[in-house]
Amino acid sequence: MILDLHNHSIKSDDGRAKVENYCKWIRSRDIKIDGFVLTEHRQFEPTDYSALAAEYDLVILEGSEVETEYGHVLVYGVTEGMMAEFDFARIDIPLAVVLEAAKKHDAIAVPCHPGRARVGMFAHTEEYGIPEGVRIVEYYNGGSREDEDQVTIDNAKALGYLGIGGSDAHIVSHIGRCATRFPGRIESMGELVEALDAGEFEAIKIDHEQ
Repeated sequence: MILDLHNHSIKSDDGRAKVENYCKWIRSRDIKIDGFVLTEHRQFEPTDYSALAAEYDLVILEGSEVETEYGHVLVYGVTEGMMAEFDFARIDIPLAVVLEAAKKHDAIAVPCHPGRARVGMFAHTEEYGIPEGVRIVEYYNGGSREDEDQVTIDNAKALGYLGIGGSDAHIVSHIGRCATRFPGRIESMGELVEALDAGEFEAIKIDHEQ
């Protein structure tokens, strides 16, 4: 099963895509993904997308993208309890707080586009050191340059991190550029968190011309 784990809709301040339009684009262009995760910036306000998911036969899940001193971090499995641990709207959340809250509430925190300057984790490790508790990072990001993804992969492999893929789409035509392949079916956020926690996945890039 292939899921695109990093996308933004018009609910994000810089998002330009409606969720239904993502679904239409995936089906009209026969993009080879089985679903996607919405990771809106600095918020978690769930919306019921079950009707769209059924209409287009896609899995649609919701996480979040928060901001820390080490850059941006995707969070999967957000709960009310986790939201009480820190303010998702802040732009300076300590990464250690995010990682500890994720562990406490059975969620998964994944630094995204870590090879980019400023907003990526590896841009800050020289100043702050290697953070404790990171197990997974985003290997492939659809909005990053190849050299930025290579910085990620080189550092991640040296540190023993696993890697996911996500398009980081903000407009409709960017969804399905990068994704994550799982060996089993995933229908819920709980199942996604379990698969990530088990390390059963592979980051992939998708050729839209195929």
